[in-house]
Amino acid sequence: MSSILKTLRLVADPTRVRILMLLREEDLSVVELQEILAMGQSRISSQLSQLKLAGLVADRRSGKNIIYRFEPPTQEAGGKSLLAVLDLAAAELPEIAADRAALRLAMRKRKDRVRAYFDQLAGKFGRTYCPGRSWKALGETLLKLMPPMVIADLGAGEGTFSQLLAQRAERVIAVDNSEKMVEYGTATARENGFTNLEYRLGDIEDPPIEPGSVDLAFFSQALHHAQKPRRAVERAHEILKPGGRIVILDLLKHSVEEARDLYADVWLGFSELEISGYLEDAGFQEIDLAIVDRERESPHFQTLMAMGRKVG
Repeated sequence: MSSILKTLRLVADPTRVRILMLLREEDLSVVELQEILAMGQSRISSQLSQLKLAGLVADRRSGKNIIYRFEPPTQEAGGKSLLAVLDLAAAELPEIAADRAALRLAMRKRKDRVRAYFDQLAGKFGRTYCPGRSWKALGETLLKLMPPMVIADLGAGEGTFSQLLAQRAERVIAVDNSEKMVEYGTATARENGFTNLEYRLGDIEDPPIEPGSVDLAFFSQALHHAQKPRRAVERAHEILKPGGRIVILDLLKHSVEEARDLYADVWLGFSELEISGYLEDAGFQEIDLAIVDRERESPHFQTLMAMGRKVG
């Protein structure tokens, strides 16, 4: 009976309950638990140590990491009853839902082993001179491989990217809320002979585009200017055709307050969990997120890329 009482005392702590609920779903390292729970390493390690002594958690080494897993209690230790108590305790914690969302994001990042390799490769690309090799050439090549489609460039600004897309796209609709930007983009497109590029004055939270009419909705460093970014993502879902995709390039959350005055930023970037939540709530599936750029110069802004598909 004493072992049962000891275990019950352990699961009476909210942090330990959260850890156990996560480990019931996935084996995790301390670093992953830190990221999911937004807690310090010492606090998490202390809780894991207690759970390990109680026999509720076991560990194994994987390379440089220690991976922790949930150990279901035996029948002698209360078995099913203790699991039922754990479920009841978890039901009272409002953080559990956010923990599960953060866990899904952590699992996506874990699977993305190949991207880590390409991050290293990208860091070397262009450092040394090699005739004919450049990011511009690579970008132009990839654009040529893009299938013809109808693209909405939401928050297009002067439309430089819109014009790049128009080289290959069936049609590009560039939306911006600045009348001067729209006038400039329209004139530049006309000068360069882009008959498949149209600029429209409007807000990215309510773009002047018919529902179900585009194949790709693109936000390039535009979402952090929206008053209601969640609404902008929802409207992007509405204007996409079934099977259409959304692509978001934006700043990872930072603390450079000066950006509000310097760049008229409404939001200081977004966390991966926030963007993932926007996409899921809007109805997107096949969501993929990655940090695709890290600036070397201070304040070391990072760029987050997120993609999703409209199904049905």
